[in-house]
Amino acid sequence: MKSLYTKQILKTVALTLFATSPLYAQQKPSRTHIGLVYPLSSNGSHAPLDSNTFSLNIIAGVSAAEDGFTLAGLTNIIHHSAKGVQIAGFSNHIGGNAEGTRVAGFMNNSEDTQGASVAGFLNISKQMKGAQVAGFMNLAKNTKGFQLAGFLNKSEDASTQVAGFANLAKNTKDFQLAGFLNTSKDASTQVAGFMNVAKKVKGVQIAAFMNIADSSDYPIGLINLVKNGEKSIGVTVDENLTTLLSFRSGGRILYGIIGIGYNFKNDKEIYAMEAGLGAHLFTHNAFRVNIELAAVSLESFKIGRSLKSSFRILPAYKISKHIEVFGGPSLKFTTMKWSKEEENMSKGLKVGCTGGIQFIL
Repeated sequence: MKSLYTKQILKTVALTLFATSPLYAQQKPSRTHIGLVYPLSSNGSHAPLDSNTFSLNIIAGVSAAEDGFTLAGLTNIIHHSAKGVQIAGFSNHIGGNAEGTRVAGFMNNSEDTQGASVAGFLNISKQMKGAQVAGFMNLAKNTKGFQLAGFLNKSEDASTQVAGFANLAKNTKDFQLAGFLNTSKDASTQVAGFMNVAKKVKGVQIAAFMNIADSSDYPIGLINLVKNGEKSIGVTVDENLTTLLSFRSGGRILYGIIGIGYNFKNDKEIYAMEAGLGAHLFTHNAFRVNIELAAVSLESFKIGRSLKSSFRILPAYKISKHIEVFGGPSLKFTTMKWSKEEENMSKGLKVGCTGGIQFIL
């Protein structure tokens, strides 16, 4: 009986050791890993199960985890987590979380990252805290920090995005700057070389051409299509008989101005173009005061041309829900040129007036 009992105990211990031995072999600590390419390294075929403090591989390195410094001529493949610095000529692939700094000639790919990821082409991560810098594109699900890309940044929730072409996000906490386009459902501040698109904007939208939003009090652009803002088409005339058909569009405070027209006084410079920025300074019932900064160019499309930069103060009164009349003084700085030579140019400052009527859409 005792012999049978002893055999049973030994059998149980043996099975337990056999079952648990793979668990202990999954991540074997190893201080240094040096090699050419897997499995030609100091860790051999066991390298995918080893955790290292220092790794140097001429072509490519494979490990379970890294906690220190990792360098490979081509690529680093880390199955689990990585801490410290990972540098690769082509790519870093981290299956788990990454903390520290990752530098790759082409791509960094990891789950959740903290610290800095710098890549010549692409950075990919799920959760990012810190900075992503890529020559072409950064992709992340949620970011708390800074994304800088030569072409595109894309994230569901973003803090700060700077891209040469476009930033795409669902929610932006701080700032978006793009050479062409910014999009975000909720945004704080957007600056784009061409267009900004958002639903709710807490701060300022600045675009060379167009801003689109459901709610934006401070859009700065030639055309601002704000759902709860204001859009109007109007006719204005100044003391020099420059008559313009203008489109004004914007939010509760700021609006943009763009227009074309004709001068009925000049002989040569008769074709007019207008661009500017305005603000609703004061509003009380049907009366309000607007101020505008605008530039009006008069062209002959030959040699002569005139540019008038003006500051206008325009009291306005709504005579109906959709009709508003306005008029007031303006201070104008005028530059006139009538030949190609620089000496044939005149500049002057004068006081004028502007008035008109507009239909509020």
